[in-house]
Amino acid sequence: MKRYLLYGFCLIGSLLLVSSCANHPDVPAASKEAKCLPDIFPDYCDVTVPYNIAPLNFMLPACEYDACVTRITTPDGQQQTYGHGVKVQIPEDEWHDMLNASKGKSIKVEVWGQKEDEWLAFTPFEIHVAEEPIDEYVSYRLIEPSYVAWDFMEIAQRNLTTFEETQIFNNEITCNDMENGQCINCHSYQNYKTDNMLFHVRRSNGGTVIVNDGKVSKVNMKRDYTISGGVYPAWHPNAKLIAFSTNLTRQSFHTNNPNKIEVFDTASDLILYDVTTDSVTVVSNDSTLLEVYPTWSPDGKYLYYCKSAPLPEEMQVEDKVNGINTYYQKIQYNLYRRSFDLPTHNFGDEELVYDAASADKSVTLPRISPDGRYLLFALGQYGCFHSRHRDADIVCIPMDQYTGTALTQETSSPIDLTLLNSDGYSDSYPSWSSNGHWIMVASRRIDDNYSRIFFAYFNNGKVSKAFLMPQEDPEYNTFLLKSYNRPEFMVEPVTISVEEFSRVFE
Repeated sequence: MKRYLLYGFCLIGSLLLVSSCANHPDVPAASKEAKCLPDIFPDYCDVTVPYNIAPLNFMLPACEYDACVTRITTPDGQQQTYGHGVKVQIPEDEWHDMLNASKGKSIKVEVWGQKEDEWLAFTPFEIHVAEEPIDEYVSYRLIEPSYVAWDFMEIAQRNLTTFEETQIFNNEITCNDMENGQCINCHSYQNYKTDNMLFHVRRSNGGTVIVNDGKVSKVNMKRDYTISGGVYPAWHPNAKLIAFSTNLTRQSFHTNNPNKIEVFDTASDLILYDVTTDSVTVVSNDSTLLEVYPTWSPDGKYLYYCKSAPLPEEMQVEDKVNGINTYYQKIQYNLYRRSFDLPTHNFGDEELVYDAASADKSVTLPRISPDGRYLLFALGQYGCFHSRHRDADIVCIPMDQYTGTALTQETSSPIDLTLLNSDGYSDSYPSWSSNGHWIMVASRRIDDNYSRIFFAYFNNGKVSKAFLMPQEDPEYNTFLLKSYNRPEFMVEPVTISVEEFSRVFE
């Protein structure tokens, strides 16, 4: 798929820049059978999509074809054709009419591509339309994949039923220290809604911006007994409580390693923040171990998190930064949980849920499905930042396999995610839609440099082929020089304006 990055350099002209798709061309009167599926980008062949998703616009390689015509047929026999140059861009109203008429069934897609004066007819494919919708919104941080320094960054939200993208916040509106800059990250929501949410601001004008029942405030969560302010938040589903890790994070850069960048902690603990009382309590703070990525069970009775196996002796040195920087490949995380009593805010004893280190692996970013039946996490060989590890894949395990004894790679039976994971590229940051039928991941499978958002249908333990988040211009992701960082599902948009958020910094 990486060759699609060359599209813009192979064909220049107004033909490819036209976004209008009102024309309905005729299918070729004569064509030659290609006897293969069309090599379209994005690859939407035989995917399963929600009935409320935006149009799956696509294109043929501009370096190989001069034109493209597509015919879509619904189950009741309605047909429509599309094509403008090598791109297929479908009007939103027509697309949604077709999907609504195809719930639980499939639409047939036929593609013709023109090479010089000859038309090729590719093998038709289907787009399956699920009966379950996807959450209408996702949000993400847009950032260049360079972590030496940064300039402009933003947290944005996208309406998945259309192509509308709006800004939640940016790092320029309140930055008063241009030399050190401002970083914004870690947006999070309670129960997929936006009346209780937060995001972090670091360096210039730093703090945690919290929305509590629609009211905005900025909080300094650093206490004299914590490592740092809160990082990697997780809202309790039933109370104004937020679990965080507190971290001292460092990074290093490879000159001869396909993973390019290492991000690691020299120290990390777990804390619980009470929004109502502005109080911080320590959940776990073993100085010889690293704890990170808290997440709640959907009933709020358990807090899951990742914790390192005992650090190697070589790393138990006074200069821990250099120790970890040297032996980072020996740091591996397992998955734990603690019971939680809401009336007293007390946590129970620690339980080892998944022992990844026993198989020379490391687990990060756990998420429990909304019905509590499935556990998602990212799995790689080492470390806690799999977004930059090419061996990282998503794993899904039915929770009924955990009966109190730690699961391992040998004793668990993961669900087959072959159609979700990529081969040899980072797949990370998994999350569930609010109805539990859609999995979202951030993947670098297109070009190994930029994280893009992919969705996959999940139904009773079976996962369908992942598909790229659709764009109005199918060429968009070949030109966007930013990564989608920390994508989160939302059932509603953030309605607080950038300007209103900025007032808490005054």
